[in-house]
Amino acid sequence: MVRLGSALIAIFAVGSASAFAPASQHAVRSTHVLQMTTTEAKDPVKVGVIGCGRIGIVHLGAINKAPGVVPIVVSNPTVSKAEDAAKKFGVAKFTSDAMEVITDPDVDAVWICSPSQFHADQIKACAANGKHVFCEKPIATDLAETVEAINACNEAGVKLMIGLQRRFDPNFLRVRRAIEEKEVGDTIIIKTCSRDPSPPPYEYVKGGGGIFNDMAVHDLDMTRFLAGDDPIEILAVGSCHIDKSIEDLPGSEAFDTASCIVRYPNGVSAMVDVCRQSSYGYDQRAEVLGTSGMIATDNVYPNTAKIYKNDYTGNADMPFDFFLSRYFEAYVTETEAFCESLVNDSAVPCTGIDGLVALVMSLAADKSAAEGRWVKFSEIIGEVYCSSPTECSLIANDDMFPEGFKPVGDINNLDKIVLPDVDQKKEESFGDKLKSMIWG
Repeated sequence: MVRLGSALIAIFAVGSASAFAPASQHAVRSTHVLQMTTTEAKDPVKVGVIGCGRIGIVHLGAINKAPGVVPIVVSNPTVSKAEDAAKKFGVAKFTSDAMEVITDPDVDAVWICSPSQFHADQIKACAANGKHVFCEKPIATDLAETVEAINACNEAGVKLMIGLQRRFDPNFLRVRRAIEEKEVGDTIIIKTCSRDPSPPPYEYVKGGGGIFNDMAVHDLDMTRFLAGDDPIEILAVGSCHIDKSIEDLPGSEAFDTASCIVRYPNGVSAMVDVCRQSSYGYDQRAEVLGTSGMIATDNVYPNTAKIYKNDYTGNADMPFDFFLSRYFEAYVTETEAFCESLVNDSAVPCTGIDGLVALVMSLAADKSAAEGRWVKFSEIIGEVYCSSPTECSLIANDDMFPEGFKPVGDINNLDKIVLPDVDQKKEESFGDKLKSMIWG
C-alpha cells in the first residue's frame, strides 16, 4: 500500500524543493536513541500517557505488560483520574497538564488518548519536543490539519503510529493471512459490517463529522487492509431508521445507517454496511470471496457455550456489546506493537499515512452520499494546499491556488516530492550504506 500512502503527502506540498527543508534546519530537541539489539544492555523506553479515560487505561495496562517500556508520567484534565491511574499502574508522576507530559525531559514517547479535537496540536507539540507519538484515531478532524501533524513528525524525525485497532484483531488478521497466502484464491469481493448495540447520544452525533467519519472509517480502513492495495473511488448512501432525533443534523450526521461500495484495482470491490443499532449485540464481521473459496469471521462471544432447547438452539450468551470488550485484545496488541517498534527502532505497523488515507476515504464517502455519485479519492486529496509542509488549508476552488501551482493529479508517481517519515529515511540511509559497502 505504498503508492497512495507515499503519494498523499506529496499532493499537499508546493512543487518546489524549498518547501521541504531538512529536519536539521528546524529547532527540534534531540530524540532519545532507541535502537537496541538483543545482546546489548537495554535502557527502558520511558513513556507518558495523555488522557486517563477508558482508552488511556487500556493502553496503560498494555504498556505495563510490554517488555522494555516503562510509563513514567500520566495526565488528565481531571487530575484525580490521573492520580488514580498513576496509583493503579505504578506510575511515578501525574499531572492535569498534557504539556507537562510532552515536555518532560525523561519521556521518549507519548501516547495521546485525549479527545479528538486535541490530537493534532498535541502531535505537533510532541514533534517539536522530539517525542515519538502513538495517537488514537483520528489524527485530526480536519484534512489539512491532519497533513500538518504528519509532516511535523516527519520533519522532526519522530515515529508516529495511529490507533486503528481492528488491524490487530486476530479475526481480521486471520482473514488477511488467508488472502496473502491465497487460501481462497484471488480476491473478488470484500464485505464488512459494523453495527453498534445501541445508538449514541444526540450530543455525540452532533458535531462528530457524520457516520462515515465517526463509525464507517474503521470499516473503510479494513477494506484497504484486506485488499492490500489502494482504493480508486467510492459510492455511498445513508438514511435514518432508528433515531429520528438526529434528522435535523447536517449532512451524514443525520444518518444512523449507511452503505458503501469501494472500487479497488483489478476489478476487486468492497462493500461496507454500518448501523448504529443492532438488537443482538455488537456485530463486527468480515467476509472475502475468492476465486477458489471464501473466508468469513463470526462475532466474538464471552464464551463458547451453546444452549439447546425446544424453542432455541445457539449461543448461550449474546456477543460482546461494547467495543472495549470486543477489541480489548486488539488494543493490547497494537500498543505492544508500538512499544516493540520503539525498543527495536523498527517501522511502526500503522503509520500516519494509514490514518490519513482512512480519513480521505471517509470524507469521500460523505461527499458521495451528499452528491449521489461515485467520488474518486483524488478529488478529496486535491482540496488541500500547503504553502509549507506544516502550513496547510482547504481550498474549494482551483482558481484560488497561487499562479503556477495546481494539485498533482496522478497519485501513483509522486515519490520525488514525498516528505518521507523517519523509518523511510532510515531505510534510504541503509540502502546508501549498503551500496557503498558493495561498490566502495
